[in-house]
Amino acid sequence: MGVQTEKPIPSRWNKLPSLAQVIISKRLPERMRERSGACESMLVAPLLVIALDTTADLLTPNLQFNRLLGVAPALAAAMWPVAGTLVIGLLALTAGIALAAAHHDLGQTSSVFTVVAITAVTLAAAYASRVRQHRERTLAAVRSVAETAQHALRPPIPRHLGHVDIETIYQAAAAHARIGGDFYEARRTPHGVRLIIGDVRGKGLPAVEAASTMLNSFRANVRAAPDLPYLAHMLEASMHEHFEDVLTDDTLERFVTIVLVEIPAEEPVARLVNCGHPPPLLLHDGEVREVEPSEPSPPINMAALLGDHYQLDTIPFTMGDRLLLYTDGISESRDLTGTFYPLAQRIRRWVSAPSRQLLHHLHHDINAYVPGTRDDDVAALVAHRVTPGERRHPRHV
Repeated sequence: MGVQTEKPIPSRWNKLPSLAQVIISKRLPERMRERSGACESMLVAPLLVIALDTTADLLTPNLQFNRLLGVAPALAAAMWPVAGTLVIGLLALTAGIALAAAHHDLGQTSSVFTVVAITAVTLAAAYASRVRQHRERTLAAVRSVAETAQHALRPPIPRHLGHVDIETIYQAAAAHARIGGDFYEARRTPHGVRLIIGDVRGKGLPAVEAASTMLNSFRANVRAAPDLPYLAHMLEASMHEHFEDVLTDDTLERFVTIVLVEIPAEEPVARLVNCGHPPPLLLHDGEVREVEPSEPSPPINMAALLGDHYQLDTIPFTMGDRLLLYTDGISESRDLTGTFYPLAQRIRRWVSAPSRQLLHHLHHDINAYVPGTRDDDVAALVAHRVTPGERRHPRHV
């Protein structure tokens, strides 16, 4: 559910007027032709403006509705390509001249001014359309790069890893971004399925670079590490080296909170190391409880200040149990009154739902809870212990 597929072009495109079909056919940008619903109907709005203005002017010539014909090319600039905008302007200009001729005032100052105004607006609208198309292409290129970076930094996690089913959601805080400073990963190892979820303090490219370092270190060490505290030490060493290489004024203030989880195949337990991260939620027999660490462990890149002891905790984790790992973009979300999102309370509403649906409900509930634009990434992962032989077919929301 973290990847959204774009919808095919609806059949309503086949119902557009023939003139619009000729202009639109292959000249509209690809992303524009994929817009749905309201955007599609708005493509014919400039034509409707010309038709309505012409009709109104013919019925009430004393009100001079022909002066509003310049609205059509101005409106076309927001959604049509340059050629289409020019055609709309030409139609508006033709309608203006025809109306002036119909009223027998073609040579009057007011009619000449209207024609000049429509021409000027059309040229300005064509330029605006060109600028808009350039920005759309730039944005499409940036998104393409972001998608490539996302795939390299955070490739899709398999939904089935032996005895563990996994579902995830991710939403970057930055507008139009696909990646951010939150991350997660899951790997099958000789010790069982091992998971990590984390949150880099800070935003922007430095946070993405730090997240990439953490994931690369996790992938390099996850199989060979004898236990989770050892793996945490390896992550600390990698992050310390990374921040030394990119030394800046705020390097000492940068750290990463993580939760490491190990789910062995032969034991009904889960082992966790929590390095300053929000506590996971254990979903067991319809109940929800926070899994707090028995002793605090330092966030990554804080060992020099807080020590390098990483506390390993073991909890019962039997067949059908689920662990919800998440970042503070969820737990520290606030509503209009400043109240934190009551995650454990909300999750109880959907505790009986399949993991995919649970995350679907959580995602929509978070977006509804937070007013306006959110300022932090959102990431969550559900690990569900199952019996491979009893695994159901893939679920759909």
